Amino acid sequence: MNIYTTPGLVTITCHKRTMLYLEQEVKELGFDPIETFVTGVKLKATVNECIRLNLNLRCASQVLYSLQSFKARNADDVYNNLLHYPWEDILPDGIYFSITSNVSNDSINNSMYANLRVKDAVIDRLREKRGTRPPTGSALTGAVIHLFWREEHAEVFIDTSGDSLARHGYRKIPGQAPMLESLAAATIYASRWDRVSPFVNPMCGSGTIAIEAAMIATNRRPGLFRTNYAFMHLQGYDEQVYLQEDARLEEQIKEIPGLRIIATDYSAKAIENARKNAVAAGVANLIEFAVCDFAATEVPPNVPGIFYVNPEYGERLGEIAELEKTYSRIGDFMKQKCGGYFGYVFTGNLELAKKIGLKATRRIEFYTSIIDCRLLEYELYRGTR
Repeated sequence: MNIYTTPGLVTITCHKRTMLYLEQEVKELGFDPIETFVTGVKLKATVNECIRLNLNLRCASQVLYSLQSFKARNADDVYNNLLHYPWEDILPDGIYFSITSNVSNDSINNSMYANLRVKDAVIDRLREKRGTRPPTGSALTGAVIHLFWREEHAEVFIDTSGDSLARHGYRKIPGQAPMLESLAAATIYASRWDRVSPFVNPMCGSGTIAIEAAMIATNRRPGLFRTNYAFMHLQGYDEQVYLQEDARLEEQIKEIPGLRIIATDYSAKAIENARKNAVAAGVANLIEFAVCDFAATEVPPNVPGIFYVNPEYGERLGEIAELEKTYSRIGDFMKQKCGGYFGYVFTGNLELAKKIGLKATRRIEFYTSIIDCRLLEYELYRGTR
């Protein structure tokens, strides 16, 4: 079986509560999902098509091509099944490979043991067929095999991505408590932004939200910033397929005349770092950076734009009183300066959000790390409603 040209079941994973936006992306790329679940999307695709998915998706984590599913009561069952799989058709001679897993089985109290049994099966098979032992390790820089094992159902995949796609590769200086790039993209997809009207982002920190907005508006894809994927280390890899997809990324970039993305922060250091990240992403000329209090941020008038702010959530008791004032000021600013806009506040503290003093028209659920968050949407009317 040639995995590059034979359609197989592909599972694209994502962070919890971003599946809807991943599904939207997959459809926009011309694929037809056959199933969705809490943390991903399933479809039929070849590994050559997985190359396109890897280069283009903003909300994904991994693109997994299924090789085999089987019943496994314990780790020995996993080993015995995978020992007979033709790994010599998947992994080139001498290639470095890694094992990852998602395991929940009563016979296993440490997923690393499951990884070890997968690795043993692959190595023993290749040693038998080739007489040599391939190099292995934990770094996801070569080929990657992924085991999904729930109760007695086991499935083994080729992870075509390697390092997570959720990190888009341009952010060299993350700053304090940065939002993951895939999450930032998902929240922008969740907004009502039309990708041409003004996008105003005070408290921008390291610039992730403003940069993702600029990339989405101009159709710049994460594949522009990455040169190594796990699919490059598989038997039968055709570099020309990758180079054609990579060239297409440049061709599909578009210009948006008059686009205004405004990003401010009271910290000069934060703005300096945000500029550097924007340069790395190739969008520095599309973002107007300024050092100022958020309430001094320019909001272009008489246009239906987007105001997006991600204030601190408050982890220490002494911070709450000050943050209550900040959230109240955010509400005042939106009421007084953002008429005609949709306002968005991303927060992990709904008690603080009450201080905004406005009624949210939507409360969109997200997670950041392990924090239960909301993207609160406010329809901001000009004058009186």
